[in-house]
This record gives sequence, C-alpha cells and structure tokens, in this order.
Amino acid sequence: MGIEKLTDKQEKQDKIVTMYDDIASTYDKANRVLSMGIDIQWRKKGCDKAFEILGKKELGQVTDVATGTGDLLIYWREQSQKNGVSINKYVGIDPSVGMLEVAKEKVDFAQFIEGKAQKLPIENESSDVISISYGIRNVVDRVEALQEFYRALKPDGLVVILEFTKQERSGIVDKIVDFGMKKVLPKIGGFISKNYEAYQYLPESIEDFLTTEMLAKELEEAGFEMKYTKSFSMGISTLLVAQKR
Repeated sequence: MGIEKLTDKQEKQDKIVTMYDDIASTYDKANRVLSMGIDIQWRKKGCDKAFEILGKKELGQVTDVATGTGDLLIYWREQSQKNGVSINKYVGIDPSVGMLEVAKEKVDFAQFIEGKAQKLPIENESSDVISISYGIRNVVDRVEALQEFYRALKPDGLVVILEFTKQERSGIVDKIVDFGMKKVLPKIGGFISKNYEAYQYLPESIEDFLTTEMLAKELEEAGFEMKYTKSFSMGISTLLVAQKR
C-alpha cells in the first residue's frame, strides 16, 4: 500500500474523529430522540446474548471499543447484575477526546483510554468480551481492527457488534425506512447538534458499509466463529456475536 493511500485513510479517520468531538455534548440526546429509546433494548439484547453464549458467572474484563459516551458500558453492568454475572473490570476505548470527557462524567465505574480500534491500548488476551456499538463502520482499517479484537480477547472470548448494516430495500415499508434514514434523521440530528454535516454522514456511511453477511465473513476471516446474528426494527440495526476460536 502506497504512502498516499495511507495518508488518505488517516485523513478520513481523523475527520470522523473530529466530527464526533464536535457533537459529543449533544450525542446522547440525539440518539435517544432519533431511536425513540429503542436502541437501549438493542444494546441490552447484545449484552444478554453474550452472557448466554459464554455461560460464565465471572468475567475478568469487558472492553467497549468506540465507546463514545460510555452508554454500552452502563448496560453491560446493568445486564450483568440481572444475569448474575460478576465483571471485575470495565474498559472504554475511543479516539474522540470529546466523547471520553462526556463518558467520564457519566460512568464512574470504568477506566477510559484514548485509542483506536486498529491499535487497542490493552494487553494480549486481556478481555473476555470486546464490544463495539455503531462504531465499526467508522473504522477505516476495519480488517486491522478485527485482528486487534482477536489479539486482545481471551481464548473463547466474544466480540459483540451492533451496527447499521447495509440493507437491500425494495418493499413499501423498506422505502419508508429508507426515507426516514436519509431525509428525516439528518434534519432532526442536525437540529439537535447544530451539526448537519455529522448527521448527513450517518446515512451515507451506512450506504457505503457492508451487508450483515459481508461483515460476518470478515469476522470469520479474522479467525472468529459466528455464534449469533439478529436484525432489529425492520433491519435498521443488526447484532453480531462471534467467538475467538
């Protein structure tokens, strides 16, 4: 790969991080309004399914990558208590300093580290679970990130991904969903955050992303075994759970 291509990738990644810095203070509010709170149930489902697959009552570490404002860490702790699972350490990693500042104010039980998915600042085989919610499509070097997840997971550890995967939309309901994502969402998100470009990026990034099947294939190529996939809300969101072989 040439230096010019590497520079282009770095510039794109830096632009995405800057965008999230800019919307950090309004990010949680915009999420709740845009999803009408249903994203909370998607996140809880991911946690519950991971506990079910692992079948353990004590975990050493859960690492949330692209943690943003730390939302998913809150649900990891809530659902662990409901499932009778003890988690010794919670770690949140994100390249956006703005997002981490909000996370540190909101979540007092986790360690937060500035870092990228492509180069996780944690030890080999240190985590029982690595999660990433609505962040994998923002990772320019996705293959490198999946390799990092594999490195940092303990044997039989899980990667839990929630994402807006690309869908083939053809029916009437699909067209309504597509219209909402492309036309309505950017206007509402832009109004709340005062950053219309950031919320125009969301539907564009989904359109440029992978299908669920393509993402599952990339996980398998990185050495994972697919354990569970589930689409929510007419295919808007997808949960993928894979295990380190």
